[in-house]
Amino acid sequence: MDFTLEDPSGLRLHFPVNPTEVNIRRDKSFETITIIQGGELDVPQGVKVKEIAFSSFFPAQYDTSYCKYRPLPSPQTAMNQLNTWMEQREPLRLIITGTDVNVLVMLSAHNSSFKGGEPGDVYFDVTFRTWRDYKVRTLAERSGASSGEVRPDIKPVSATYTVKSGDSLWAIAKMTLGSGSRWREIYEANRSLIGENPDLIQVGQELVMP
Repeated sequence: MDFTLEDPSGLRLHFPVNPTEVNIRRDKSFETITIIQGGELDVPQGVKVKEIAFSSFFPAQYDTSYCKYRPLPSPQTAMNQLNTWMEQREPLRLIITGTDVNVLVMLSAHNSSFKGGEPGDVYFDVTFRTWRDYKVRTLAERSGASSGEVRPDIKPVSATYTVKSGDSLWAIAKMTLGSGSRWREIYEANRSLIGENPDLIQVGQELVMP
């Protein structure tokens, strides 16, 4: 298992020591309204942004018992890179091999600490929030139709996923939709391509995502 972060320019940080655990937090959003003589009522508002968090450290000296590779990055240089990424607006790609985590994220928080007797080592906690792309339309774009301009087609373009070796509908649903139990939505949207057996997806098939 390897933990890596990569920015849009291709700059990559391979964490030298694997975390002992990874925490993934999923929450549902609610709006609470008060009904006269009826108390409070929660109205579902969709799913909150997923958070991924873990802790590890950047060692100053290589140790075969826990280091993933050598030469090691300078602990301070690695922390400075995390600081830079935290300040930028572009998403990063977080990949944890051996899992379904291969997502765009924003580095939302990180803490660092030092321990006596371990000179040069830097311990850290990081939290990422999964990235959702969006587009802000300007007032001029919104009023284009009234000025006689042809309004652009703003219908959303269907997202697609190309099947890779070892994929299953459950794994694809978990990676792209956040829950493996939503595999049937993908199957129903691609039934004519997949056929009657949802287990027989083929490498290279381009699936339309719901």
